[in-house]
Amino acid sequence: MPYYTAIVTLLAIAFYFFLATRVAVARGKFNVKHPAITGNVDFERIFRVHVNTLEWMPTFLVPLWLCAIYFNDIVAAVLGLIWIGGRVVYFIGYRTAVEKRLPGFFIQSTACLLLFIGAVAGLIRHL
Repeated sequence: MPYYTAIVTLLAIAFYFFLATRVAVARGKFNVKHPAITGNVDFERIFRVHVNTLEWMPTFLVPLWLCAIYFNDIVAAVLGLIWIGGRVVYFIGYRTAVEKRLPGFFIQSTACLLLFIGAVAGLIRHL
């Protein structure tokens, strides 16, 4: 069973929950009332990090687990940690300025690509 990948999956979900709390704090700080998601650019950037992370979750979690099951648990877990690290860099950059989100985006998207390649290679190996 992919033990390390399970831990990384829980860390990814914990990070997503952390981002949800940042949105809640930003709503209060920037006085953006529900259901609004616009009106303050500082809030909107934090909100977008949260939503963008959700948008990437399937693209991350499916190859993560396929890579872990069919290729290697440790490789998948390390790439999963890199993905989380990329999302952290994305969050730190994007909350400051839109342009500063790109390094984190490239880190996490590269990790996803490598997970996808690992999943495909693992599946091919098991044919």
